[in-house]
Amino acid sequence: MTNEELEVQVADELFWDPKIDDRAVAVSADGGIVTLRGTVGSLRQKREARKAAERVYGVVEVVNDLDVRLLTEHRRKDADLRGDVLQALMLDALVPSTVDAQVKDGHVTLTGTAEWHYQRDEAEFVAGNILGVTGVQNDVTILGPLPSTGDVDDSIQRALRRDAKLDAQGITVETIGHTVKLTGDVRSWAERDAAVAAAWAAPGVKNVNDRLIVSYY
Repeated sequence: MTNEELEVQVADELFWDPKIDDRAVAVSADGGIVTLRGTVGSLRQKREARKAAERVYGVVEVVNDLDVRLLTEHRRKDADLRGDVLQALMLDALVPSTVDAQVKDGHVTLTGTAEWHYQRDEAEFVAGNILGVTGVQNDVTILGPLPSTGDVDDSIQRALRRDAKLDAQGITVETIGHTVKLTGDVRSWAERDAAVAAAWAAPGVKNVNDRLIVSYY
């Protein structure tokens, strides 16, 4: 697929997704690397645009340079926005009470602690869905025991058994302290996401160094 053909495919996917207003989005491609530029009306749309681009066959990497520009009626005072973010975090049972949020110029910074990555990830997801939020910086610290290579290997094997589409044989796992490094080739973004999620599922993992390459073959 040529760069021009890939650009058309990604643009069509963005247009097809009703959750995205693609009127101010520009797509460029270079050797499978797709760059999204322009503006969208919410952080949720920026996330969805990345997901849409990753669904297109031939995309090996997405550079999401979209800016979030709110309509005047959607702009909020930071104090009001922080209150809504904290309320949403409190109402979500997956987010621990140890997570706090600060807001400056519409940008949310999450702080505090969590036992698991999924709790940290959920806090970021919830905050990013609040109308008026233009960005989220996730500084929540993950607590937990020191992970072992066996824990991570087992989690990936369990993911493999759960998902027939995931082939973990091409994935190499290296655990150093609280960091897990994944290298190798996967056949799709779905496989990549499943492998990364499996690594995060190991107790005590605080960082996943994702070096997986999406190869279409």
